[in-house]
Amino acid sequence: MEQPTKKFMKETVTIKTSHVLPPDTNHHGTLFGGKLMSYIDDVASIAAVKFARNMVVTASTDSVDFIKPIRTGDAVTLKAMVTWTGRSSMEVFVKITSEHLLTGEQSIAALSFLTFVALDDTGKPTPVPEVVPETEEERWLNETASSRAAHRKIRKQESKDLAAFFSNNSINE
Repeated sequence: MEQPTKKFMKETVTIKTSHVLPPDTNHHGTLFGGKLMSYIDDVASIAAVKFARNMVVTASTDSVDFIKPIRTGDAVTLKAMVTWTGRSSMEVFVKITSEHLLTGEQSIAALSFLTFVALDDTGKPTPVPEVVPETEEERWLNETASSRAAHRKIRKQESKDLAAFFSNNSINE
């Protein structure tokens, strides 16, 4: 089956909702950050696979900005979608909301951007279609992606430089 050359952002929307229970929380009664990060990677990877229709690998997590605590008893909902594409890479935006189930009050709890790379059957990067925004929100996310990609490139080089530094030096000596 031939891969389409373009796909709409809405085709990648993936939503996950979970009830926050005591085992999911820290001693403050809020959702563990690591648990939320796991949810983010899970929902974002599903959106990326739906877009690429290939296996994907997480290349980076640009950020997870925690805005509001998610408390025990709340529902946490993650909405992910592919917002930008390169040759084989995809940027995925995840909006995380919390809902107090007894009052219905909802808040944006966190935001995150991740990058995935599509892989072929041999594990090599493979081309992905171009993503097409339709709504005002989708256009904004798509148009601002090049700035995020530039920051990603700088951060990756800084990480490589840091890794090289630590390969040649020991902080434990």
